[in-house]
Amino acid sequence: MKIAIAQLASSPDKALNLKKACEAIQKAAQGGADLVLLPEMFMAFVPADSGISYADVAEPVDGPFVSQLAKAAQQYGIYVTCGIYESAPNEPKRAFNTTIMLNRQGELIYHYQKTHLYDAFSYQESLNIIQSNNELKPVETEFGKIGVLVCYELRFPEVARKLTLAGADLILVPTAWVSGPLKEEHYQTLVKARALENTIPVCACDQTGNIFIGRSLVCDALGVTIASAGYDETLFFAEISTQHTAETREKLPCMQNRRPELY
Repeated sequence: MKIAIAQLASSPDKALNLKKACEAIQKAAQGGADLVLLPEMFMAFVPADSGISYADVAEPVDGPFVSQLAKAAQQYGIYVTCGIYESAPNEPKRAFNTTIMLNRQGELIYHYQKTHLYDAFSYQESLNIIQSNNELKPVETEFGKIGVLVCYELRFPEVARKLTLAGADLILVPTAWVSGPLKEEHYQTLVKARALENTIPVCACDQTGNIFIGRSLVCDALGVTIASAGYDETLFFAEISTQHTAETREKLPCMQNRRPELY
């Protein structure tokens, strides 16, 4: 499986973001990718002092933004995973932080609303985002089962572990990782750790520019970085080998060696 990571900067202009997303989808398909991963909350960048609420920019999952992504997915025959703001009834300010997955036919096959909110480092995501209780489970695709977790959820090893135990063959992580002291180190370390401890490939796609760090990366089942980006907007590719994952799990059977009765 060939995956494309679209590390992009979002803006308050949804139309511009949609254009950039569709261009990335096209380039990913032209580069032979089976799936393109875009960042968390890529639908719009909402500055803290803008006076714009997340509900103002949010849409349903069948709204114009996702519908156009679906047309691009169908046109170019590629899976698309992207972070959006999903509208909620009777919410004048907040929205769901949602990740959608579209198949090659442009069909919405999965959407995940973020369950662990970034109320940390003097920031309160819960002021703007609705905490979800949706189930943590991977989605079946032609490549096997794919799990999704979002940004801050990298700090909770239980999330990646539950997806792995549910049969995930790959984990996708759309992020908007805020810059700050040691934050780049945290990001890279956590992605590698989630891959290594679960012997599963992990692909993390971060926003860049604005207040975000970039530094997207793909790790194999041994936690080795096989592709990565710096700070600029970029589209890069990685090959995900199910054979390598199987060989890793044969040599390092930590999932079988677990003793859950002790935990």
